[in-house]
Parts: sequence; structure tokens; C-alpha cells
Amino acid sequence: MIQGTVGVVARAEVLPNVFLMHLRTPEIAKRAHPGQFIHLACDDASDPLLRRPLSVHRIGRAGVAGAKAGIYSPSDRRESSSVDLWRPAEGEVSVLFARIGKGTTALARSNPGDALSAIGPLGNGFSFDPKARNLLLVAGGLGIAPLVALADEAVEREMVVTLLAGARTESGILPAAALPPEIEYVVCTEDGSHGRQGVVTGAVAEFVDWADQIFVCGPRPMVEALIALRISPTKSAQVALEEHMACGIGACLGCIVQTRRGPQRVCRDGPVFRLGDLR
Repeated sequence: MIQGTVGVVARAEVLPNVFLMHLRTPEIAKRAHPGQFIHLACDDASDPLLRRPLSVHRIGRAGVAGAKAGIYSPSDRRESSSVDLWRPAEGEVSVLFARIGKGTTALARSNPGDALSAIGPLGNGFSFDPKARNLLLVAGGLGIAPLVALADEAVEREMVVTLLAGARTESGILPAAALPPEIEYVVCTEDGSHGRQGVVTGAVAEFVDWADQIFVCGPRPMVEALIALRISPTKSAQVALEEHMACGIGACLGCIVQTRRGPQRVCRDGPVFRLGDLR
């Protein structure tokens, strides 16, 4: 875990009220794994006081020997019109978040060259079954954020990836350019404005038998719907939970969820859990 200053090198509104931000942080980039998160201060003031937990969306592995946490220059910035907005450079991580309240509104105002306080990478991330080859990723809304880093790593391992992404309408769907080109991208919108019409969980049954592993992130109703499908316990299914939290390190007990193993902290025991363990 690294605590220090990270530099904003690029920030863009990629969907209505949804922002992509690249952060210069070589040590976090070196240690981060898909499914983990960064606890990010919204600005340099004390209001809002609490940090915001943001999933690691994509990882640019550091290639500079001896890089240290928090060391960056205001010149280490990339314009939103750069050749590849979607991929962070080496030594960077990207986060994807919606502008909802005071904290995320402050983050959305961050500009290249700004410095933010961060702690990370935190939590337990996704894990691959060594025997798995076919991966099914299921995203609801901004639950797609941690699954893109997972897709990147799976492609590097030469796995076959299908990503099911759902949203209420086309305006909530990331473009295919935001994803690794090697994966199959299946879109579901509730109003039928893009891709298949219906909720994303309705498409899961079509791919379950094919998949060796299933990875999920999305709002609670979506997760509950997938639990109700009663996917075979012999098939590995992991879910990254979205939860409000204060400390991010397991001390405050503000992000407890009930599991078959008893109460668990999303920030420390998760955010990734076995789907079948959730109550």
C-alpha cells in the first residue's frame, strides 16, 4: 500500500457526467491488480473530508527503474485529444467515475498538473483459475470500470474474453474503442437504444456454459439477480462490490456485508468476493 501524492495527467468527460482520469503514480501502477481500488482525496481542502474509493480502471505498468511514489512533474500531462485517450501510459493508472455528489464533482474539476492525495492499491482483486481459458465478464453501468483492467490482463494471458455490458440507455455505454480490441463486446440497453434490448442479466444464461470463469461488477439489484440464477457452485464466479466506505483500510467497519463466512469488510476482505458466498 502506497500513500502519497499522485499527479493528474489527463481528464476527460467520456460519457454524460462520466469522467476518465489518468493519474501519474509509478509505485501504485507497479503493484495494482484488477479489482483493487484507490482511495482518492477529492482536492487539497478538507471539504469533503472523506476520500472516495475508485476502482482501478486500467493500469500502465511502470518501466522506469527506481520510480518513487508521488514523484511527478506538472509537465507529465497528456491532453484529452492525445492519440490514445483510453490507455494510461507506463507509470499511470486510470479511474472511471460518475459526477454525483460534492466529492466526485470536485474530482471532475481536476486538471492536468493538479496533485491529489491517494492511498492504494487497496483491497483484494480478481484471481484467475490457472485452468481457465474462456472468461465471461458482466458489467452493470459503471461496474464496467474494474472489468476493463481485468480484460486487459486476460488478453495478455491469451484468454478468450466476452464482456456483457448493460445500461439503461445508449448514453451509459462505453464505446468499443475504450476496450481491448481482442474481446467480444455484447451491449444490452433497457430501452433498446443500443445493442440488445433488456437487462444485462438476461443475456448471461447464453454464455454460462461456455465460460470457465465469471467476473461481475454492478449495482446491487444486478448482483442479486445473478445470485438468483444459481450458477453452478463448481464454476468460479467472482464479484467486485460497490460500497460506500470511510477509511478504506478496514478500521471503521463502515462497509460491512453479510456473507456465508460471516460479516466481511468490503474494503479489506473484498471488494472481490465469491458470488456464491454473498447473502
